[in-house]
Amino acid sequence: MVLIPKQLSKKNQKITSSVTLEITAKAKKMKEQGEDVISLSVGEPDFNTPENIRKAAFEAMESGKIGYTPASGLVQLKKTICEKLAKDNHLEYDVKNIVVSNGAKHSLFNSLQAICNPGDEVIVGVPYWVSYPNLIEMSDAIPVYVEMKECDGFKFTKTALENALTEKTKAIIINSPNNPTGTVFTKEDLQVIADFAVKNDLYVISDEIYEKLIYEGEHTSIASLGDKIKELTIVVNGMSKCYAMTGWRIGYSASSEKIASIMSNIQSHATSNPNTIAQYASIEGLKGPQDSVETMRKCFEERKNYIVKAINSIDGLSCRNPEGAFYVMVNIQNFTGKHYKEKQINNSFDFSEALLENEKVAVIPGIGFGQDGYIRLSYAASIEMIQKGIERIKKFVDYLN
Repeated sequence: MVLIPKQLSKKNQKITSSVTLEITAKAKKMKEQGEDVISLSVGEPDFNTPENIRKAAFEAMESGKIGYTPASGLVQLKKTICEKLAKDNHLEYDVKNIVVSNGAKHSLFNSLQAICNPGDEVIVGVPYWVSYPNLIEMSDAIPVYVEMKECDGFKFTKTALENALTEKTKAIIINSPNNPTGTVFTKEDLQVIADFAVKNDLYVISDEIYEKLIYEGEHTSIASLGDKIKELTIVVNGMSKCYAMTGWRIGYSASSEKIASIMSNIQSHATSNPNTIAQYASIEGLKGPQDSVETMRKCFEERKNYIVKAINSIDGLSCRNPEGAFYVMVNIQNFTGKHYKEKQINNSFDFSEALLENEKVAVIPGIGFGQDGYIRLSYAASIEMIQKGIERIKKFVDYLN
């Protein structure tokens, strides 16, 4: 008898790999082959995890704190998160509102799984972080894209939000400070979104993972703008970006008790608890001295100032000055249709691929964020690497000019 293979999941076969990972993997392979590749593509701090956090992890292991914890996280960590949210964000939550997950991406996944039904629509700003559309589709919902134009500071406008609204709209995802643009939404920007959400009874998933990496203005959590918007908001944060703990995989969410309960139940069956040792380390990260966070922030700001000035001095390239995170979106639209040797530059992927193959600089094409005509540069690299990368980008662009 000939066995006919069963058909695999139709829904999950539609999930695409990340363009970010694709370029990064290609650059890594070139490096392994001995090529001098400069990577300005990586979305993680180039710093070691602060010493006090590493020591806390070691002490947890030595004292035998290595067993399972409650599926939604250690109560001690949840209490620490509540204290952090009250102190930093003027938000009052109880432990029953907190779910600790395996990174902020996992918190986003849980959030969408908890609130979405098949056919629901979720508004996403363009450019978006690469995983948002797939996370929405994995929850059987539909991403609805709203362009955030460079001339508007890569922010939502009231008109654009209203035009995207339908009877199926369930939620809106916001990300401030933003990946990939570095935009920080002001309190006034957030009030427009909050009023829109409250008026139309929409959930808001607020991704605040870069909150401590701000260079202009200050961070405001949309949930702090009133009781009504707080009830509708799922605040998502984590330890990866601001504490240089990307591999430790600790994220968390704060939401209504009902939503938190659903998320906790989902997680209890999908993954159980996040890494126990990393949870104890995270308590120290949030409670301990914050000097290392400020040191990283200042270092990122110095790099940002250099890279913005350097990019804007190159003929044909331009970028706005990002207010937060560690990325800059570079406008490359002047080079659409031009040729680099035998290769025609039709889009941002062509530009990025040619730059990597010829000048050995890895950047992320804007098409991966839904915004062709741009590339994203990360300044989570040493100033020496950034300077070297900019020199090569200038050489590449000079050829195109």
